[in-house]
Amino acid sequence: MTNQTQKSVISPIVTIGALFFIFGFVTWANSTLIPFLKIACGLKTDFEAFLVTFASYIAYFFLALPSSWILRKLGFKNGIIIGLLILAFGSLIFIPAANTRSFGLFLTGIFIQGAALSLLQTASNPYISIIGPIESAAKRISIMGLCNKFAGLIVPIIMGTIFLKNASVIETKIADAATTVMEREALLQEVLGRVHTPYIVLAIVFSAFALFIKYSNLPEVDVDKEEALADNEVRVSKTSIFQFPHLFLGAFCIFVYVAAEVMAGDIIGVYGKSLGISADISKYFTTLTLASMLVGYVVGIIVIPKYITQQAALKICAILGVAFITAAYLTTGYTSVVFVGLLGLANSLMWPAIFPLGIKDLGRFTKTGSAIMIMGIAGGAIWPLIYGYLKDYAHMHFQLAFFVSVLPCYLYIWFFAAYGHKIRTKA
Repeated sequence: MTNQTQKSVISPIVTIGALFFIFGFVTWANSTLIPFLKIACGLKTDFEAFLVTFASYIAYFFLALPSSWILRKLGFKNGIIIGLLILAFGSLIFIPAANTRSFGLFLTGIFIQGAALSLLQTASNPYISIIGPIESAAKRISIMGLCNKFAGLIVPIIMGTIFLKNASVIETKIADAATTVMEREALLQEVLGRVHTPYIVLAIVFSAFALFIKYSNLPEVDVDKEEALADNEVRVSKTSIFQFPHLFLGAFCIFVYVAAEVMAGDIIGVYGKSLGISADISKYFTTLTLASMLVGYVVGIIVIPKYITQQAALKICAILGVAFITAAYLTTGYTSVVFVGLLGLANSLMWPAIFPLGIKDLGRFTKTGSAIMIMGIAGGAIWPLIYGYLKDYAHMHFQLAFFVSVLPCYLYIWFFAAYGHKIRTKA
């Protein structure tokens, strides 16, 4: 790659990297919002609290294809601007939600944020995959992952410190029969008031970044061009998105990967509390998961594709996932929490490998294919509810429920890495 080409690639990578930081900050705030809203809104079960992740991730299922249409009409740059402004609006919904103590309004704001992220992700992931050679896409996405997971690393510390300060004491006071109704109301109002400043600041930041994107030199890329063929290949003209089976296998792989990632990242705090660990400590456990992911991304940047292929990295990560989830089930206390946190290491190179494998060779179907892949993020909406149902309503032991809900995810990812990504429509 020439120096001029490198310079033209570096600038958009930095800009998209900032976007991935925003994705991470908003997404991983869920790990704090789950215990926070359970306290502040008086939710009775973890199943109810897990509607936070449901509202956030189900938006991807409904908004990914409309996002693809928006991108086709307006282009990547304008799509990103619109996504950031919607994200700012969703953040502002938190203010009336806190004032009225409405869990439904909180979920509405979270859903709107998820819709915005759907548009931003649909634009950003194919952009970063195609702006350079597809063979090194996993390396570029790993760099984006560093930005995303660094945000995830700090958000539990920032949001946890603000939202869950003295969480154990507050829970005890609320549950105490000696606490009067007026005292309980005042306490809950003080807790909910913690939402105002952070989300107003976030809305301002998102709006300012949209303005920056508008006046930046972020170039459009041609995702509709056909892939170059090797000398011994014959081009087969594709007329439908359904002629790419590896795309749909990849989308389902994203579905179960995000499910596993959310279980390891957002649910680890609830898992720690179930082990008897104080909420004042368990609120920081997501940072352990995200730190593990950061280590994995650094490894990916170093070794892909110089030493191992994207497919090999994905296979190794799936095997690690099976090993760590089994170890978490067979141990207890902080040891079990550490193994759940290490799932972050197993998950780290999955998105960077799955996404380019799923959209490879789609040509003019890349934008639609990207949207279908993004729809797979809805896995993060479903799996916590499955876990919550098994634990709260089927009365399964929480460790067994965690094990049986997460293990199948890694087994399918293993299949996709070994075989699924190779399944193509034959001439």
